[in-house]
Order: sequence, then structure tokens, then C-alpha cells
Amino acid sequence: MRTGEPLPSVGDVLAALATGLWHWDTATGLVTVDAEAARLLGLPPEPATLTEAQTRARFHPVDWNEITGVVRLAVAEGTLAEVRIRIMDGDGKIVRVVRSRSKPSYDPERQAYELIGTLQEVTEPAPGTAAARSAVTGDWRRSREAFLLDAGRALAEARSTAEVLRVAGGLSMPGFSPDGLVVFGVQGDRLTITGQHGHQPADMNPFSDMPLDTPYPAADVVRTGRAVYLSSPEQYKERYPVTWPLARVFGRRSWAFLPLTAGGRTMGAWMAAFTYPVAFTPDERAVLTTVARMLAQALSRAGAAESERELTEGLQRSMLPSLGPEIPGMRVAARYIPTGGGLQVGGDWYDLIPLPSGRFALVIGDVQGHDVRAAGLMGQLRIALRAYAAEGHRPDAVLSRASRFLHGVTHAGDDPPADLRFATCLYVEADPPTGRLEIARAGHPHPVIRMADGTVMMRPTAGGLPLGIDPDADYPTTRFTLEPGETLMLCTDGLIETGGHDLESGWRRLRATLEDHAGDLESLADALVQAVHGPSSHHTTGPLADRREDDIALLLLCRPGDGCGCGDAVAVRPPVRRTLLSVAQDEPERIAEARQHLRELLHDWGSADQVDSAVLLVSEMVTNVLVHTDADALLLAEVVGEGAGRRLRVEVFDSGDDLPHRRRPGELASSGRGLMLIELLADAWGVDPRGEGKSIWFELYEPGGPAAGLSEGAA
Repeated sequence: MRTGEPLPSVGDVLAALATGLWHWDTATGLVTVDAEAARLLGLPPEPATLTEAQTRARFHPVDWNEITGVVRLAVAEGTLAEVRIRIMDGDGKIVRVVRSRSKPSYDPERQAYELIGTLQEVTEPAPGTAAARSAVTGDWRRSREAFLLDAGRALAEARSTAEVLRVAGGLSMPGFSPDGLVVFGVQGDRLTITGQHGHQPADMNPFSDMPLDTPYPAADVVRTGRAVYLSSPEQYKERYPVTWPLARVFGRRSWAFLPLTAGGRTMGAWMAAFTYPVAFTPDERAVLTTVARMLAQALSRAGAAESERELTEGLQRSMLPSLGPEIPGMRVAARYIPTGGGLQVGGDWYDLIPLPSGRFALVIGDVQGHDVRAAGLMGQLRIALRAYAAEGHRPDAVLSRASRFLHGVTHAGDDPPADLRFATCLYVEADPPTGRLEIARAGHPHPVIRMADGTVMMRPTAGGLPLGIDPDADYPTTRFTLEPGETLMLCTDGLIETGGHDLESGWRRLRATLEDHAGDLESLADALVQAVHGPSSHHTTGPLADRREDDIALLLLCRPGDGCGCGDAVAVRPPVRRTLLSVAQDEPERIAEARQHLRELLHDWGSADQVDSAVLLVSEMVTNVLVHTDADALLLAEVVGEGAGRRLRVEVFDSGDDLPHRRRPGELASSGRGLMLIELLADAWGVDPRGEGKSIWFELYEPGGPAAGLSEGAA
């Protein structure tokens, strides 16, 4: 070509170099080739568009798998993809070997790879030879490293023996892929099969429970700790004539048996079998050896994890009771979810105890910590509580004795002060016929009541120190009645705080779940756990996301009735919402609990000003009882009706005989304004004698209803 003449076209240059062009788009699944590329693929020398299946039929199956791995690696590294491909005819013979060089790309919108490259014939191996395996990939070492990294990560993430075997069965090794895998283990002096891939389970019976002195490759590997490579059936038959008939029926052409060694001990053998001859070059042996080591480590980890899970699950089953026998006239549901990591059982527990009186005790608690010691103390404390309850002691006495017991256990040994433990606990004695509950609490979260109309309230209860801190601690008792259709929820703080929540935000999350649920007790328990521990909890992460997760224990007690969902269908919820709370003379701090209790009862009231007025009047009425009498105060609050225009009625009872009367307090007087406030803020009020004692009551009518209209007309 003379200087200055135009350059020939790219197509002419490639044709002169016997080089073809091919284009592969994984989104469409089509491969386009020019005339020269078609000729190299064994097709008529003319441009053509092929499907992936048609193209794959022309490639050696191992080379097709290798192309996909090299393409992904080249895209990730931003480099060229170079690979040698064996072109085969319909009889499985190599027609020619071609080299492909391409610059692949990835389209994230279509989630597809696109490859445009060249195909050029190379001289080895000679055409017409059998499809023997040799390292034909130009990027062998890079492909091998990428494969080993992926295999190591996948095996490290496997958590059970079954998962390890699934990962091992899915490995596509660079340049050669076995179609049959078997993992052999050792039990005494016998060879056993731990798992297999590529065989029918019944086909492996002759190889299971095989003596280690059998002339079989896997047995040799276990005895000697050295790998055995058999490149042809002739080698297998020559070295192991006794067991060759057992292997011949599978029709394999090459075998590799490698030791599974962990911690310097050969724990078994791994067999990789191939349907085509494999030369087992040094590179191939290096890959197989590395995979065998990773497989041995993964199996060792999985075996240890499964043993630990079996141990801890057995410990959990032995420590957590079943809920039988059933409580007549009531329903119970419970859940325990280990979420704190480490052992699958920690210091949380629940219990249901039949009492000599015919009543039942429900117990829930949490021993400090999440380790073996916490689990052991939990078991001891649970047994002690059952023993004290079975002796017929009242709830306060049961917790007092349990606290003394735990203090003695934790302080009697040589443990350092930093390892001394305590436990929170809530003990409920239930009388099924009446629904009356007696509750003693030791530093545990308050119980929660879900009323028949769906209103949810935290039920403040008197309490003492956690168990084990003070051997002489007292635990006052709170009494109230579980009405028909109401559900009592007891839980450990793990249910409230899981997902990075504190007590306030976690309680709001639980309250929404309790209010929205319309099923039976078992489905309610599932919904509560799912709300904090299932997939939905990912959308309700709290402000303390770095907080360590804790175990969850949940106990639900329902007194069947309209609105609770414990029957065949959820009944219509009644229009009455009622709560009862006592304030003793020596418990003036519970006036704040009464105010909060009333706010929760009126959480959906239509007028915020009326809620503030009701809270003020309750505080004034209960305070007057404690100041002007020697009696305790009993607060009863009811919300009657549904929709707008409901009526709130609040009564405060006491056993005093002196009736309240109006006074005219001076400007600087600190008392005497109680009845004046009631008269100003209440829609109706009054004082009623009650035989031994009296009650003072007031009513408020929610705006927008007939009761409110009557009140305005009367005024």
C-alpha cells in the first residue's frame, strides 16, 4: 500500500487476519456473529444471529461457564476479558480452539451485560482430539482468584451442614466443574456419608458405613491424610480393583479425593467426580486443595454451631414451661424469642403455676445478663418461685422469699461484686371465676390492659426493688379485676426496647399493635413479636439503634367476652370503658399514677380541655380523701357510649363518714376550693352516702353528642 492511499476498512483487515466479530447481549439473549465468526463456530460463513442456547451448543460446557465468570470479573476491574474457547461438533469432539478478546460492559437499568469482541483461531490442541481438559483460559489465574474469594465468602456465611453442602454443590470452578460431589465423614472405624450432590440417595448406599480398611480412595484419604487423583477409569481400576465395580456404574471419567482437615485432624474426605477426563494440573490441584480446606473449616464451624444450638435449645425447652393445664374461664398465650446473640436462652422466663387454692399464678421475669450464669440463675429462681407459690404464700410473700433466695445464691460464693446479679419479676395471682388479680412487682415493667373496646392502658402497680438486691425488701400488692373481654399483657423489657427503642417510644409501638389487632390471643402474641422482631420492625427503628438487643418474653391472659376475639369470631365491642384504681394513705405518690391512668383512658376524647379538667378534678378529689380522712381512696372511671358525645363518669370512694361541704376560702387560703372547682368544671356532680363511707362523683359530656346538648339545655 502506497503512502497517502486510504486505509482499508476494518472488516477487510479482520477478514485478512482470519478474525471474526461477535456481539452478545444478555438482555435479549441473542448473539450476533459476522461471516468469519460464524465459520469459526462451525456454521456456514455468513452473518447470523443466534440464541444463547444455539451458541452454547457450539462451546465446551466448561468454557461457557468460564466466559460468564471472566466477563463479570472484567467488568468489575474495568479490564479486557480474554478467554480461549473450545468449539465442539455434535459428537463432542473439538473442532478448533479460538481466542476471544472483548471489552464487556454492564447496563444497570437493564441489568444486563453486553460483550463486543473478536474471535481468532489458535493452534492447540489439535483438531479431532477428545475433549480433554487443560487450562485453556487466558485469564486462568485471575478467574481462579475470583472464584476462591467468592467460594470462601459463601462457605463462611453458611450456618449449618446442609447450607455448607448446598454451597459446595453449587460451586462452578474455573475451567473445570465436577458434576458429582460427596462429603465423607468418620464415625468410629467406619466411613459415613455426610452429604452428596449429583447422585440419587439410594445410589450411595454401597459407600455408606464402609470400614476404613476398605481399599477405596476415600478410606485411603482418611487413613493417610493425602489426596488421591484418578485421571481415568483405567487408573481407578488399576489402583482400586475391589471397589471399581461400585464406581463404574456412575459413568465418570476422572475423580479427585481430598482430605477434609481442620485443626490438624482429618475429619473426612471430599470427592469431586467428572464426566470428562481431567489432567489435574498443578493449578487445578491447587484449586481443589484450597476448596477442600475451606470446606473442612466450614463443616467444622457448622458442626460446632449445630451442637451449640442443640444444647441451648434443649436447655431452653427444659427451662421454659408449657402452658398446661388450661385455666378454666380464661385463655393464656406465651412467647419466648432469643434475640440477644450468644446462647439461645438467657435470663428471661415466664411460668404458669397452679396454686393449692384453685387459683393460678402467672410469673414473668428477667435475670440480669445474657450468658450461662444468667441462664443458670433463671432456672434456680424459677424453681424457687414455683416452690414458694405451691406452699400457698400470697404474692408479696412469694417475691420476698424469692428475693432473699436470690440474694443468698449470688452473695454466698466468691464472685466479685461486679458479677452480682439481680432479677426483675412480676407475679400475678388470678382467680378465674371472678377475674380478680393480685399483683406484686419487683422492678419489672408494669402490666398492660387491653379493654374490650380496644383501648390500651398501662396499669400502674405498686412495686419494690428487683429481686436479689435487698434480702428484706417488701413488695406491696395491687388488686384489680380483669373484666370480660379484657386482655392482660405481661412482658420483659426486650419486647419494648428491641429495635433501638426506649421505654416511651417502644410502648407507643406496642400500643398501636394492641389497638389495631382483631384476632384471637395466639395471633395477638404473634403480631406483638412480629411488630418488634419481624420484617416490619425494620421500618420502626428507634432512636437508640446501637443498643444491644435483648431477649423477649411475653405472656397474655384474656378473660373471654365480647370484643376480645377469643371466640369463633370477634364480637362487637361494648360501649363501656371502665377502670379501677386504689390509692392508699401511705401511697400519695400514686396520685400521679391516677392522673396518668385517666389520661390513657381518655386518649381518644374529643376535647383536650375536658381531659385536663378531668385530670385536675381527679387529683383534687383523691387528695381530699387522703388529707381530710383516715381512709384509702378508690377511683372508678367509666366512659359510656361510642362515637361523639360519650359520657365520662368518675367516682372516688372512701370509708369516711364526713360529707364534704362548700367553704369560702380566703384569698391566701391553701385549701377549700375542691367543690368550687367541681362545680365550675363538671357538667354534673354529686355526693352519695354509701353506708360505710361515701362517694363523690362528677360527669363530663363529650362535645358533639346528645348528652352534651342536654347538659347545655339544663344549664
